[in-house]
This record gives sequence, C-alpha cells and structure tokens, in this order.
Amino acid sequence: MPPPTTLALTGATGFCGSHLAALAVSRGHRVLALGRRPPRHGTHVPWDAAAGAVPPELRAADVVVHCAAAVGDHPPGSPAERAQYEVNVRATERLLAAAAGTPFVFVSSASVYDPRRDRSSVPEEHPTAGGHLNAYGRTKALADALALAAGAVVLRPRAVYGPGDPHLVPRLLAAVRGGVLPLPGGDVELSLTAVENLAEACLLAAGWPPGAYNVADRAPYARDTALRAVLAAHRRRARLLHVPPRLAALAAGRRPHVTAYALDQLAHRVVLDTRKSRSRGFTPVRDLDDYLAGIGAGDRA
Repeated sequence: MPPPTTLALTGATGFCGSHLAALAVSRGHRVLALGRRPPRHGTHVPWDAAAGAVPPELRAADVVVHCAAAVGDHPPGSPAERAQYEVNVRATERLLAAAAGTPFVFVSSASVYDPRRDRSSVPEEHPTAGGHLNAYGRTKALADALALAAGAVVLRPRAVYGPGDPHLVPRLLAAVRGGVLPLPGGDVELSLTAVENLAEACLLAAGWPPGAYNVADRAPYARDTALRAVLAAHRRRARLLHVPPRLAALAAGRRPHVTAYALDQLAHRVVLDTRKSRSRGFTPVRDLDDYLAGIGAGDRA
C-alpha cells in the first residue's frame, strides 16, 4: 500500500485498532477513525456500530479496515450474544455495503474455526460453519463469511497480545489463585499474534487478493514455557498445575474466566498455517520475548 493512503478505520480507540492507527499515521497515511470516541491518532468520524447507525460516507477512503468488534466470552444463545451480533454481524454488513467498490480489510479471528476438528495445523480452508464454543466465535464466523462473500481480505489472528492488552494477559493473571495456575491437560503448542504483527498485516493486506489469511507470530509457543515467562515478567509466582481436561471441564462456569472456550483454547494444540499470508509479504517481526522485555524495561524505568 504505497503512501500516502487514506484509511477508513473502525475500532481506532480499541486495542488492535489503536496500534494500527498509530502505525498508519507514522507511515504517512491519513486515518479516518470511525467510532464513538475521538482517537489518539487520526481524524474522528462519528459512528456508533452498536446503535444500528448507517455508516458515514466512505468515498474519501482508499481502503476500509474494520477492526471494531464486540468481544467477550459469552455462551452461545446468551443475552449478551444479541449485542455481539449487532456489532460483529449487522454493523459489518452495513459497513460492507457502504464500502462497496472500495478495498476492504476485515479483522476476523481464529475463533471462527470449528474446534471439533484437528487444529494442529490450521489452514484457511478449515471449517468455520459450526461448533463454536462462545457467542464471539459464532458471530465473528458469520461476519467473516459476509466479508468473504463481499470480496474482502479477511485476517484471522489468534490470541492477540501486546502493550495495552485488555483481555489475554489480565485474564491469565486473574486465574492465578493461591500461587497456583490450573491448566487443562499437558503442555501443547499454540499460535499467538503480537498486536504489532497484526497491525503490519492490516496495512499490507490492502494490496492482497480477496480471501482469508491467517496471521500469527513466526513460530508457535510451548504453552507452559510461555505462561511461565508471562507470569515472571509480571512478577507473579505461580505453580502450573496440570488438571485432566475432563476434571477441568467441571469448573467451567463455576469460576471466573473458566469457560468451555477458555479451556478448549488451552487444552489443544492450535497452530495456524501462515504460509498464505507470508507468500504475500507478511513477515512477523515481533514475538512474545519482545513484549515481555518491554514490560521489564518499564519496571526498570
């Protein structure tokens, strides 16, 4: 995407979108930030995705990047799913219609992949039509399908982390009780996605052919090693306790942050095949060590 380019960006005040807005502005791009609140980077264009509002005029944009989403690990069919459906599906549908004819990048999620199938090496062709363990995965899968049908580029990161992460690491730290972090089953390999890598992919993706692309760090991580490193960086002492998955499942819904989805994400090897995005020039340069080194540097400052 040769500069200068005008991006119409949703979610610019959120975790992923704010990193993308900052990166885009630093590269000389113009950012039109669609959302309820003014962003730190870019020009604010008021739009409330949750209110059913018609998107603003997008003719000034060279590309639309849709990062906004309603997140949360809610059970399928729960009242919270209605709110997630409005933002993740209906707002995406309206934005796609408003952007007709303009290149469109949709930030989806690896949560769209059917967890009932083997995920030891997940290509973009892995089924997405069912089996979702929470409302987020189900609504994102519906939006993902809409974006693909409209000819968009769809990015599927997994477990996005980095500076300002409001979900992944805070939930991990909250799960430590009495110096113990229970984990379902033995050690497994997992793909993770640094938020900086996702932001870079969003900029590159504007020039990619339509279709789905997995986005992750350059190599998967051993779960237990990664968790110990995160805990150490945050100065939290905890012993990892491996609990048989069937026994761990009994705690689902009974303890905060322990859900069927959360257990599934930790119990099985889930590695994204990123050859397709790499063939288009995506080269992840950040990893978990970079993020944790930044935490350490902040402690020393």
